[in-house]
Order: sequence, then C-alpha cells, then structure tokens
Amino acid sequence: MVSAVFHTPLEALAAPPAPATRSATNNAALDANTTRAGSSKDPEVPAVPAAPRFDWRSLWLAILPPVFGLGLLVGVWALISISTASSIPSPLETFKQAVLIFSDPFYRKGPNDQGVGWNILMSLERVALGFGLAAAVGIPAGFVIGRFEFMSRMFNPLISLLRPVSPLAWLPIGLLIFKGANPAAIWTIFICSIWPMIINTAVGVQRVPQDYMNVARVLNLSEWKIVTKILFPSVLPYMLTGVRLAVGTAWLVIVAAEMLTGGVGIGFWVWD
Repeated sequence: MVSAVFHTPLEALAAPPAPATRSATNNAALDANTTRAGSSKDPEVPAVPAAPRFDWRSLWLAILPPVFGLGLLVGVWALISISTASSIPSPLETFKQAVLIFSDPFYRKGPNDQGVGWNILMSLERVALGFGLAAAVGIPAGFVIGRFEFMSRMFNPLISLLRPVSPLAWLPIGLLIFKGANPAAIWTIFICSIWPMIINTAVGVQRVPQDYMNVARVLNLSEWKIVTKILFPSVLPYMLTGVRLAVGTAWLVIVAAEMLTGGVGIGFWVWD
C-alpha cells in the first residue's frame, strides 16, 4: 500500500514528458513539410509589360483640325472667286500660276523683271543689314539705359515719343537723307527694329536681382565683369525676346517699304 501510494504520484509526474516529445516530433514534421512545400513552388516570373497601344485619337486630333481649317479656307476662297471671277482667281488657277512662277525662280529679263528667287534674296539682304545694325546699336544701348538710372531717365521720354511712329513715316525721311531707295529701306528697317531690342534689354537689366549686384560690389568686380558674368546671362532671355519681336517687325517693314520704293524685292514683286 505504501508503495502504491508513493509510486502513483511519481508515475503521474513522469507521464507528461511524453506529449512534449510527440509535440516536438510533430513540429519537426511540420517544418519539413513546409520546407518541401516551399521548395516545390515555382519561382516568380517578372510580369512583362503590355505593348503600348497606338493612340489613333491623338493622331486624328493632330491632323484633322488643320486639314479642316485649310479646306474651309480653300472653300471660302473658291466661293468668293466664283462671284468675282474677274478680280480674284480661283485656287486652281492660283496653283497653276504658282507652279509656273516657282519652276524658274532665278530668271532675269531686265533690272526690274527678275524671278522670285532674286527678289527674296534682295529682301533678305536688306533685312539682314537693317536688323544687324539695329542689334549692334540697340542691345548695347539697352544695357547702358538699364544699367544707369541717369541714362534711363534721359532716354525714356525719347523712346516713348519715337517708338509709336508708323514705320512708313520713317521712309520719306530715309529718302530725304540717303537719296536712294535701297538705303532708305535699310534705314526704315533699322529704326523700326531697334525699339524692341532697346526696351527688352533695358528691362532685363533693371530686373536683375539686387543680391547679384551686391555680391559684385563685395567682390570688387570691374564693370566689364559685371556685364559679362552677371548682367548678360540674366538679361539673355529678355534680349532674345526683343530680337524675336524685331525680326517680325523687320519683315513687315521691308514689304511695305519695297512696295513704295520699287526696284527688286519681295514687296515690289508682290505689288507688281
């Protein structure tokens, strides 16, 4: 009896380790199964992006509106030419004459009877001379006017007075001074193209951040270095805007000037 009393608790205490052993065995089996399952999975394949589809809608939106606009212009032109056949030629007749004119653009049959190619070259020469002189004078003048307040106050009233003058009003002055049609046309291009370059360059110089100029004073930079290292890079966008406006003005002026002065040039060719 004593032995039964004392051996039963010992047996009860010794019994629990068996489930722990079974649990460890089960865990090992689960780990093995997980390892086998993981190794049996296929490796992930990177997804291949789908080929981009061609955007037909953008293509049609880029092509159709200009085509419809051109067709509308030709249609209105044709309707007007039908009602005024004696004064305005039809689009087809105009196309035939254009083919005839541009088939031989460099013929010469006299001093005032030359092909369209020679007329365009002569107009380009006048524009290049007038515009080049305007750039050579206008851009440095814009730097000076924008850099020094005294010069700005002195020239601003003159610029405000002369800039709105009609381009054709300068042509008689050129004829009076130079006594010739060619220099008068170049003078007109020069005087009309100079204002956008002066104004835009001066405005660009005046809008340079004051911090840049303060740094230049601290570093004791010369005026030449201030212009080349600070002002010119900052003013370049304004200057290019003035040049672009001046080119458009030069072409407008040369056509009108050549219509009035005659000779060889695209304006005279259109008028003739």
